[in-house]
Amino acid sequence: MAFWNRRRSIDAMLAPHDGPALKKTLGWPHLLALGVGAIVGTGILTLIGVGAGLAGPAVMISFVLAGLVCACAALAYAELSTMMPAAGSAYTYSYAVLGELLAWIVGWSLILEYSLVVSAVAVGWSGYMVGFLNGLDIGGMSFAVPDALAAGPHVAGGLINLPAVLIIALVTGLLLLGTRESATVNVVLVIIKIAALIGFVVIALPAFDMAHFTPFMPNGFGSPTLPFMEQITGKPVVQTGVMAAAAIIFFAFYGFDAISTAAEETKRPERDLAIGIVGSMVVCTALYLIVAAAAIGARPVDSFAASAEPLALILREMGQPGAAQWMAAAAVIALPTVLLAFLFGQSRIFLGMARDGLLPRKLAKVSSRGVPAVVTVFTAIVVGILAGVMRLDELASLANAGTLAAFCAVGVSLIVLRVRDPNRPRVFRAPLWWLVGGITIIGCIVFFFSLKTSTQLWFLAWNILGLVIYFAWSSKNSRLAKGEEVEG
Repeated sequence: MAFWNRRRSIDAMLAPHDGPALKKTLGWPHLLALGVGAIVGTGILTLIGVGAGLAGPAVMISFVLAGLVCACAALAYAELSTMMPAAGSAYTYSYAVLGELLAWIVGWSLILEYSLVVSAVAVGWSGYMVGFLNGLDIGGMSFAVPDALAAGPHVAGGLINLPAVLIIALVTGLLLLGTRESATVNVVLVIIKIAALIGFVVIALPAFDMAHFTPFMPNGFGSPTLPFMEQITGKPVVQTGVMAAAAIIFFAFYGFDAISTAAEETKRPERDLAIGIVGSMVVCTALYLIVAAAAIGARPVDSFAASAEPLALILREMGQPGAAQWMAAAAVIALPTVLLAFLFGQSRIFLGMARDGLLPRKLAKVSSRGVPAVVTVFTAIVVGILAGVMRLDELASLANAGTLAAFCAVGVSLIVLRVRDPNRPRVFRAPLWWLVGGITIIGCIVFFFSLKTSTQLWFLAWNILGLVIYFAWSSKNSRLAKGEEVEG
């Protein structure tokens, strides 16, 4: 069969693999915590300021729009992951439904997403860590971080974001200990993170002022055609408004897809995956809207839009320096849950592609502790370099492009599989599948064209590189190309 039409058999996909296997140690509480830990992070702790700067108080609408698209994507993920509980997430589903070429593009996009998410979150964590240390004074002793070590070369006086690199190294070490061990630590850190956000709301609500919501939409709704206007006119177009903010805030919602990468390590995937994916989206959407409303109600948007630690800044401006310090401390302690979830997911994406022969099979090696150690360390090195030198907004924007491609593929896979194989058993069935899939696809396309032109071009360049690698090596070395597996 031609490479563009080669599809993996779902039944063959679920058959046992050769060599050491990933250990089934996770239950639904671990998956729910993994999802909440991945979703609640830099998005609400840091990017709320970026989004508010683009949309003003109407950033609330941006949260709703991004949350709607992600909720539909989550339902699609829940159905497909319970049907195909294998490491690889959207890449795996695309391989079984859409064929090898599209699966490669999705997998390559996921590599971009997960790598940049880890880097972006590490940079966001660094902002809170530096703010926490700069405000720390014990016995007259200062713990201020030198400018050269607090940011990359894009900042005047910056050399490398050392805190971001160090936290990636620490989380990588935790992952290498084992899946259950790292998942247990993650549960504890997630509880701390949610408690900190609830504490922020409790402190901020007494200062709530509806006047801060006027004008509600100062920059308008925005349009996904702005990048094309820039190309046509040759003049830079400033992208602001609700849609521009939603395209960035989209970063604050995804993370539930990391749950699907844990499918092979789940004790009861037919039940636990759906609980983890859908449950984490419900919890996080409610939490986001409450925190965003409390933040805008407490202080004018302009006062925190440009801050690397907006929630802590709001508390300081309210005359609550102690609470601000605790918020920074909670972020320092709990943001690594996002790093853990996405580093975990990235290694499983690599593992799935290596097993299929699209990447070197040595990357699929699993240690005696049931951990893909080689790809975990390799991923950590790559994302550590990115986090050390790149800006948060650049990382988040480009990561969004990779995620949007993956989510769009999941929406298409849901619809195609419902039409092609309607009688295949489905433990979890997405309601109104045609609407869920349609909103996922259309929403992702609109958000993609709301991203900056430079982001779209970088994403295109990344996939051109990926296609060169695919045609030069991967298409000839896959298991299906070599006839090592029966095609679907």
